[in-house]
Amino acid sequence: MKTTEPQPVKYFIGALYSDVYLLRQGISLCEQRIGEIDLISEAFPFEVTSYYDDEMGKTISRIIYSFDALLSPGELPRLKVLCNQIEAELMAGGSRKVNLDIGYLDLHKLVLASAKYNGQKIYLEQGVYADPTLYFEKGQFHAFENTFPDFKSNTYHEVFLIMRKTYKAQLKT
Repeated sequence: MKTTEPQPVKYFIGALYSDVYLLRQGISLCEQRIGEIDLISEAFPFEVTSYYDDEMGKTISRIIYSFDALLSPGELPRLKVLCNQIEAELMAGGSRKVNLDIGYLDLHKLVLASAKYNGQKIYLEQGVYADPTLYFEKGQFHAFENTFPDFKSNTYHEVFLIMRKTYKAQLKT
């Protein structure tokens, strides 16, 4: 069977941060290097794990922002490497205060990029894995068994539903 190019997807970043000033710088750098942002969520407290506390401090939040331009899902490794470079530029005192988790959604799923291997992750290139995180069914997002706890909790699902609605409209134009 002949291969075809995939439908473009909507990229977003789920940013963890403990320094709002550095977060704003990170958003600006992402906009300069990836493209115009069309949605920024409210800040959500990030309290599901203490994994980042030593590096970022104990008061961590997450916001989600999406990009207007639709791109190929094949861009995920390049964009993950770019986000890692931005994180490095924003380091304070040798520690990350901003963690940029890039991913994309299409009509059926939400995928995060990861630099860490785990059983459900699919290797792409440049040390980057695709991590299937949520799937869309019957008007809702649902978590996979190995989904990160904060994404599993439904905390961000309303944001993703808005993003998906925008994406669906963009596909029609």
